Amino acid sequence: MSRRSVLTGLGGLALAGALAACGGDTGRGGSAGDLRVWFHQYGEEGAPEALARYAADYPRGGVRVSSFPGDYDQKVSSALISGDGPDVFEFANGPTIDMIAAGQVADLTDLLGDARSDFTPALLDRMTHGGRVYGIPQVTDMQLLVYRKSMLAQAGVVPPRTLDELVSAARALNRGTVKGLFLGNNGGADVLGGVLLWSSGHDYLTPDREPGFVDEEVAAGLRTMRSLFTSGDLLLGAPQDWPDPGAFIAGQTAMQWTGLWALPAIRAALGDDVGVRPFPAIGTNGGTSVPFGAYGAAVNAHGDVERAKKFVQWLWVERTDLQLDWAQGYGLHVPARRSLVPQATHLATGLFNEAADLVNTVGHPQTPLLWTPRSATAYRDALDRVIRGGAEPMTELRGVASVVEKELERFPN
Repeated sequence: MSRRSVLTGLGGLALAGALAACGGDTGRGGSAGDLRVWFHQYGEEGAPEALARYAADYPRGGVRVSSFPGDYDQKVSSALISGDGPDVFEFANGPTIDMIAAGQVADLTDLLGDARSDFTPALLDRMTHGGRVYGIPQVTDMQLLVYRKSMLAQAGVVPPRTLDELVSAARALNRGTVKGLFLGNNGGADVLGGVLLWSSGHDYLTPDREPGFVDEEVAAGLRTMRSLFTSGDLLLGAPQDWPDPGAFIAGQTAMQWTGLWALPAIRAALGDDVGVRPFPAIGTNGGTSVPFGAYGAAVNAHGDVERAKKFVQWLWVERTDLQLDWAQGYGLHVPARRSLVPQATHLATGLFNEAADLVNTVGHPQTPLLWTPRSATAYRDALDRVIRGGAEPMTELRGVASVVEKELERFPN
């Protein structure tokens, strides 16, 4: 599975079991005085070795890198609460608002210096609270729709620009053994939470910190997703879920929602017979959209803070050569620093450039910082009840809003 498969678009929730097939050490061993640095288990070839190499190259030495399979997010959260957490750890889209509010993570604002303006603003804002930075973006990842040009041409289908066109395209492309569309084995319920809002002209939260999704246009989009789920035009029950391009490469589906990380394997297998699109517009006020996010390096406020901050600054602020290597040497990702994007030669031309440009043109940070895990769970479960279970959308959205409002009360302005 991709090293970015935990970025599901629902707020830092791990894709259950996505990383369980990979091994990793326990985070112990090594010298007692070593700086402990945690990552989730990476699947791309060469990625674990690269992290070990970065640590070995650190001039001050004494850095021990550990990677963990399974539910990495829960492991980090539990370790921080128990007092046995690492000194440095990565976390999807940066540390949570609960970690910040509880004083579990250190303020990293002073590490950035003049480089602050070079980081993609939306990424850095997602890791900032009260003007203080609590995570340093490591790399940018995004999700997108891929399609087989030849299959669309044979069926007389144009790449979909609206949700209605996507539904019609899936029907026209359905050939029984080859389904029209793959949105994941849950029909998109666990991955499309953000785009179903943005593409209808709405968002998780309004600028004045109110639920921004209780709207009939959002409900109408969910009804369409329910109809799509029951249409027979979706691929369901694939051996690998949406982050993996295996079903698309094997010709089991003409279109698939996946991520930028999958494009090198897709291109290697299918050549030029591949196009990319954002998620289509919904209703009259919406527009196309894609989610993007980043793992952020954070420092345990109860660990070896000063040594940890120096290592984070060295790797994720000063060593732009290693940041560029991390972005394009092990899978395909967009550098978190804007000055490095022109140097990312793998993104410079063709399909890869077209895909990466969607971040700048129609991209949205996956979730706001105040979208807590409890809010994310409530929303994900509501989408599942609507899309897979046929529940009434407006009733479900209002139920989510009540959970979100209570969560927001925990973090006054």
